[in-house]
Amino acid sequence: MLVRIVKMSFEPSKIDEFLSNFEANKFKIRSFEGCNFLELYRDQNNTNIFFTYSYWDSETHLENYRHSELFKAVWAKTKPLFNAKPEAWSVDKIASLN
Repeated sequence: MLVRIVKMSFEPSKIDEFLSNFEANKFKIRSFEGCNFLELYRDQNNTNIFFTYSYWDSETHLENYRHSELFKAVWAKTKPLFNAKPEAWSVDKIASLN
């Protein structure tokens, strides 16, 4: 399993537009083949900073999503809203406690 973490910083006036786009597409993203988990987080102190956490069966599944029409459509609406370059990490989960 691969965990994908993406940090995004938005123009404050564009946050509602981002949230609306995420709301409209979150189930499509979560239902994409190979995606097993999706969450959106918001920084408590810098409320224009958001993080997505998603779990993927493999790097191939993530790459298939990143080259899909769904990703291209979501990203086309998201990218113009940034006020800083997004950052992304693909990581392996080492431990998980519930």
